[in-house]
Amino acid sequence: MAGYTPMILQYLAIKEETKDAFLFFRLGDFYEMFFEDAIAASRELEITLTGREGGGEQKIPMCGVPYHSAENYIIRLVEKGYKVAICEQVEDPAAAKGVVRREIVRIITPGTVMESKSLEGKTNNFIAAVVRVGGMLGLSACDLSTGELYVTSFPEQIEALIDEINVYQPSELVGDSELIDKVQAAAVWNRQLPLTAREPMAEEKLTEQYGEAELNRLSGARLRAVSVLTGYLDETQKRSLGHVRTINSYEPNQYMILDHYTRRNLELTETVRDRNKKGSLLWLLDRTQTSMGARLLRRWIDKPLLSSTTVNARLDAVETLYLNLILRDDIRAELQPIYDLERLVGRVAFGNANGRDLNALRSSLRRIPRLTALCEQSGSVVLRAIVEGTDDCADLADLIETVLVEEPPVAIREGGLIRAGYDAYLDQLREASMNGKKWLAELERQEREATGVKSLKIGYNKVFGYYLEVSKANLSMLPEGRYERKQTLANAERFVTPELKEKERLILEAEDKMVDLEYERFIELRDHLALHLHRLQKAAAVIAELDVYQSLATVSAERRFVRPQVSEGYDLHIEEGKHPVVEAMMDGTPFIANGTALHKDEQWMLLITGPNMAGKSTYMRQVALICIMAQLGCFVPAKSAAVPLIDRIFTRIGAADDLIGGQSTFMVEMKDIQLMTEKATANSLVIIDELGRGTSTGEGMAIAQAVIEYVHHHIGCKALVSTHFHELAHLEESLPSLTNARMAVEESGDNVTFLRKLIPGAASTSYGIYCAQLAGLPQSIIGRAYELLEETEKPVAAKSGITDGPAYNLSKIQPDKVAEARGIVQLSIFDEPAAAVEAETPRRKANPKAEQLAEQLRKLDLFNLTPMQAMQWLNDMKNKLND
Repeated sequence: MAGYTPMILQYLAIKEETKDAFLFFRLGDFYEMFFEDAIAASRELEITLTGREGGGEQKIPMCGVPYHSAENYIIRLVEKGYKVAICEQVEDPAAAKGVVRREIVRIITPGTVMESKSLEGKTNNFIAAVVRVGGMLGLSACDLSTGELYVTSFPEQIEALIDEINVYQPSELVGDSELIDKVQAAAVWNRQLPLTAREPMAEEKLTEQYGEAELNRLSGARLRAVSVLTGYLDETQKRSLGHVRTINSYEPNQYMILDHYTRRNLELTETVRDRNKKGSLLWLLDRTQTSMGARLLRRWIDKPLLSSTTVNARLDAVETLYLNLILRDDIRAELQPIYDLERLVGRVAFGNANGRDLNALRSSLRRIPRLTALCEQSGSVVLRAIVEGTDDCADLADLIETVLVEEPPVAIREGGLIRAGYDAYLDQLREASMNGKKWLAELERQEREATGVKSLKIGYNKVFGYYLEVSKANLSMLPEGRYERKQTLANAERFVTPELKEKERLILEAEDKMVDLEYERFIELRDHLALHLHRLQKAAAVIAELDVYQSLATVSAERRFVRPQVSEGYDLHIEEGKHPVVEAMMDGTPFIANGTALHKDEQWMLLITGPNMAGKSTYMRQVALICIMAQLGCFVPAKSAAVPLIDRIFTRIGAADDLIGGQSTFMVEMKDIQLMTEKATANSLVIIDELGRGTSTGEGMAIAQAVIEYVHHHIGCKALVSTHFHELAHLEESLPSLTNARMAVEESGDNVTFLRKLIPGAASTSYGIYCAQLAGLPQSIIGRAYELLEETEKPVAAKSGITDGPAYNLSKIQPDKVAEARGIVQLSIFDEPAAAVEAETPRRKANPKAEQLAEQLRKLDLFNLTPMQAMQWLNDMKNKLND
């Protein structure tokens, strides 16, 4: 480094402190980057790469961004997974001897972002720490923007750790180096997390942060996880973490376990296809009015409860709001104007809240008394308990209102923040400034009269201060010796007088003092609020919980959901259940309901056969979603529902290759089955779609039967298994707790209609060729498929011994009738069949008059008919049918 200038040597020394981050080095009005940082930043930010003389033989690569717009560039780097270290001047350049002293004041990482522009309001931004102590694994997760901190632990199992990490979907992972490498290698998320090895925080600093009482509740892996995470936050943020004081410690068995594949397959928070919120369960249930309510709802969906007492308490609160529309709307109206209190509190703690943030805090706090009154008058024990003893922080709201103007500027160092009457000296300075400006206006009038120059004016700039400006055409009208020339312009001259300079000194002195004093008073206000962060956080938690309850009640009322009966038992009984999201996506189109009855003393396994596209997967998903909704405390889409507590849901739905991991669809399926066999208990729910596909028919059937038998004999949990191997229907005879069910199919001549109705019995065919026809395969392929099927159908059917099910024989359709067979009807999953479909329903020929009646009924404008007109129409139609 010999030959470098002192400034470059300072840069290199500071860069050594944070080798894994871009160093934003403050030089005047820019943040500059040098050497490798400059080359990489110019590429990532698409900014110009230049060079600078630094004392070496060659120019040093350099690029920079303006100080006032640096946040946008920092966000872009952080969103790409990089870290950014902010290096500021920490002494007055005028007083510095040599190079101005600089220090890193903060390191911004993907998991420690506080800037509102880079945070999604309805989503948490967690950073997680993973550690190992003895035979236990510890996990802590913190959202620095809200101050939430969670910690848990469990026996050493990497799969369990990953399942819990997936709940938080962290942006960054820190902890024991060996463990985080194992987590990253075994992880199933579709992104590369920034990983940082980190040692625990010093015990004294940890106690200073949380207090002995809070830490005494932790030990072993949990204590180490909190220590590692807090140490990393302290090291990178280099400021108070006053809003991170409460540690939420919990046991994993307090909540239903949902692994990554189950969350994905059930589309709890995002869709499988495009990873959007729309189309997920969260999208359906989210009618929250505040960002903090939306984040809490997401956590409830991610972690359904395993306590019937707590679940029923939530359901009580939802029921009160469900039945009382006026109360529900009043609460929604009070919640709607409330800002994101949790993140406002975080900004206050971090010292980057401005005047508008504090006014948003004030206006939000003003809503709490009315919300409290509504809950107290609701008649609900649960709602009253939530708001009991709630601190509305009225003293803090009053103080903010007393200190700040109604519409403060964004900047806090330019004045205009403090309300008149709050500070007597500040008011005096304002009066002096105002009088000085009045004096200037009067001076301008007097000078115009004295000189006769009507265009004479008084102006101001930062270089010359206040001045008198006269156009060159009027210079001859000025008296000799009265003015001192200060500046010459193309068309005018600028002058000063001793009186003007003296008044300028007084005015500018007052304005400088005003700005400094306003800044001091604002910081005093913000620091005072920082002493009451815990009060503000408790108020925010109450608001968030009320918001979730009204959201669940609003959706339940609008969708006509019913309250489930949640108990500690085993039996699951759902009458006319529906898939909540699929029905909602069709915007009012009727959905075909299906019931579910899984009883310990009767049947607790369903083997579902039937054609593809008939609705098997939708049915199985809806059962799982109804269980999840019930256990998070929401009403469910059914006529009635009795739901036991499910400790874990296993799903294998849909094909998915793990290309990166080098695993085929079949291997992924087998991995899921292996996990199920290892972790499922009698209180679990197993859902397997198309069991046994991906290998040969013989092996697939063998594996499918073996898995079914294992679940039946060794696990004994509730299970829904669908398969295209309808030959497995014989298992009903050897497995007493298993029963066959199929998706109903109606045949009429060469036409087949998928009715989307679950009925007893086994299917005798998978209708695969029909699905191929629906997909539009060439007629020659379809015809040849029928010929080949006819050659193999009889021996397979004879071997399987199946005699039940639809009598329809696919081989009856000849190749020359393929075009006619394209008249197959695939009944939409949302169209209710004309009549209830039973297994023994006789086939009926189409009635032309009935079809005509149905067409007229579809065209009927029901909303504009009087009751008498409706009766007359029905009578006319009856007469036509009888003719």
